[in-house]
Amino acid sequence: MPANPLARIRVVLVSASHPGNIGAVARGMANMGLADLRLVAPLRHPTAEATARAAGAPVLEEAVVHADLAGAIAPCSLVVAATARRRAARWPVMTPRSAAAALAAHAMGGGEAAVVFGPEQSGLSNADLNAAHALIHIPVNPDFASVNLAGAALLVAYELRLAVCGAGEPAALAPSPAAEPPPATAEQVRGFHLHLEAVMRDSGFLRHKQPDALLRKIHLLFQRARLTAEEINILRGILSAVEKKGANHHPE
Repeated sequence: MPANPLARIRVVLVSASHPGNIGAVARGMANMGLADLRLVAPLRHPTAEATARAAGAPVLEEAVVHADLAGAIAPCSLVVAATARRRAARWPVMTPRSAAAALAAHAMGGGEAAVVFGPEQSGLSNADLNAAHALIHIPVNPDFASVNLAGAALLVAYELRLAVCGAGEPAALAPSPAAEPPPATAEQVRGFHLHLEAVMRDSGFLRHKQPDALLRKIHLLFQRARLTAEEINILRGILSAVEKKGANHHPE
């Protein structure tokens, strides 16, 4: 188990529009022992307001800025996204506590993980959610369901700390079986889906009236499977063989 499993869990803010929220998230992360903050295309960064709200937390100074979500989660093999809306597609939905338990167990087993938050006004798009293995939904009062970004991030960070540290001591957890292969990273999964989509289009299969909806269903199918890196290589090998066969095919 890593000396500090929390170091393997990154918090990702996608298109955060309010600098104060960025600073407050950094402060909350430092409070709970999280240190890896990733900012995807923030509206403004760095700012004096974020620095003031961070209250000296080094998390803000060390935050890494990415152009897109794919880059921010590339090495992660477990991605959980926070959302306030119920979605038609069937992503698994977890509470902050159950999500924290899954993220902590993954990190304790040596995996890299990410929890992703979307823009304050609109939340994460379906395209961004395609990278998630599960969603976090906070069971708030339905009569007043608006949760501030910094508040939601602090709640999840608190649950992560409890899941990893319990009452201040490292949590005991049986080590993962040595023979169990590691899950594929987000970068590997994205490469597979791009390859699969290309083959589907070239083969003429993707002639659906709503191709985006079909692709999303296929994406969710493979997300539920939690593919390993080896399985990704096998599937891409099959796709490459199909491409080669198509290139060599000469109709009589």
